[in-house]
Amino acid sequence: MNALALFASLRNPRFARLYAAQTISQIGDALTWVGLALLAAQLAGPGQAPAVLAIALTIRVTAFVLLSPLAGVLADRVDRRMVLMLCDFGRMAVLGVMFFVTQVWQIYILMFVLNALTAFFTPTNQATVPLVVGREEARPAFALSSATTELLGIVGPGLAGLLAAWLGTRSLFAVDAVSFLLSGLLILTLPALRAKQEGGAPERSTRADLRDGTARLWRDPPVRFALLMELVAALTGALILTVTISRIESGLGLGEAQYGWVMAAYGLGAAAASLAVGAAGRRVPLTRFIALGALVTSLAILPGNLVPLGGLMACWLLAGMGQNWVNLPTETLLAERTEEAAQGRVYGAHFAWSHLWWAVAYPVAGFLGTRFPDQAFGVGGALALALLSGVWLAHRRIGHMVPAS
Repeated sequence: MNALALFASLRNPRFARLYAAQTISQIGDALTWVGLALLAAQLAGPGQAPAVLAIALTIRVTAFVLLSPLAGVLADRVDRRMVLMLCDFGRMAVLGVMFFVTQVWQIYILMFVLNALTAFFTPTNQATVPLVVGREEARPAFALSSATTELLGIVGPGLAGLLAAWLGTRSLFAVDAVSFLLSGLLILTLPALRAKQEGGAPERSTRADLRDGTARLWRDPPVRFALLMELVAALTGALILTVTISRIESGLGLGEAQYGWVMAAYGLGAAAASLAVGAAGRRVPLTRFIALGALVTSLAILPGNLVPLGGLMACWLLAGMGQNWVNLPTETLLAERTEEAAQGRVYGAHFAWSHLWWAVAYPVAGFLGTRFPDQAFGVGGALALALLSGVWLAHRRIGHMVPAS
C-alpha cells in the first residue's frame, strides 16, 4: 500500500461528501481564530489581546471537556447526519453574530456557544468515519482526514491574513459563516447515519452511557496505553505552542517570519506522518506507531533551547511527526476496538479526556517557560520521557503492548 491508497477512501461517495464537508468547515475554523485574534486586538487593545485569547482558549477546552461525552452518547442514539448538520448551521449563526460584536464579554459568550457546538460536531464526525467506510477501512480514511487537517493548519492562517487585509477583520466571520453553511448543506445530502444497536440490548440511561464511554477507554489496555501516551504528546505539544515564540524572539533574536517557518515545519511533519500511517496499512500495529510517536516528539524537543534556527526547524518537523503518530493511530484504534453501537460515546469520552490532558499540559508548559526560560524544552522533554517510560513499563509488564487488531 502506498500513499496514493489514502485517496481510495474517496471512492466511497458517502465518505467523499463527509470529507469535503469536514475540509470546508476546517477552513472556516482557521479563519475564526485569526479573526478572533484581530478582533481581540481591536476591542481590548494589542496589550490585552493575549489575555482575551487565553480566556477564549480556556473556554474552548472547558466546553470540550464538559460536553463532548454527552455528544458521544447522543451520536449513538440519533441520526448523526442531523447532529452534524445542526452543529454546522448553529456555528454559522454564531459567526454571523460575531460580525456585530462590540464588547469583549460578548466574545466570551459566543466562543462558549461556538465551541459547545464543536464539542458535539467533532466526536460525532470521528465516530461517523468508521460507520461510513467500515472498521477495516478506517485507517486510510482517518489518515487522509488528518493530513488534510494538518495542511489546512499551515495554509489556513495565511489565507485568513490575506482575506483580512482584503475584506477587513469582521468580514472573516462572514466568510467563515458561509463555510459552515456549505458544510451543512453537503452533510444534508448524505443518507441517514445511524449506528446499529445491539439486538436485545436493554435501554440504557444517559448516565450509564456516559460512564460506559470512559470505562471503555480505561479498561482496554491498548486503548488505555494510547490515552496515556496522548498525555505525553500533550505535554510536548503545549511546550511547542507556548514557548517557541519566546525561543525565537528572545533566545535567537529573530522575528515573526522565522516563527512562522518553525511552526510550518511542525505542521508539515504532522501532515507527512499522516501519510506514513495510511501508507503502512495494517502491517504496523497501531500501538507501535503510538509508542514511537511519543518517543520521537519527546526526544525532538530536548535540544530546543540549544539549536539554531535550522536545527529548531528540523527538530520541530520531527516533533510534528511524533505528535501525529500518537494522535492519529489512537483515533483509528478506537474504531477498531469498539463495536459500532458504542463508538459515539467512546469517541465523545476520548475527546474530553484528550482535551483534559491539554488543560493540564498548558499550565505546566507555562510554568516551565517562565521558571526555566533557557531550559524549558530540555526540562519538559525530560519530564515527557519520564512519563513515557512509566507508561511503557506499566503496560509492558502486563503484556498488552500490541492489540489484537
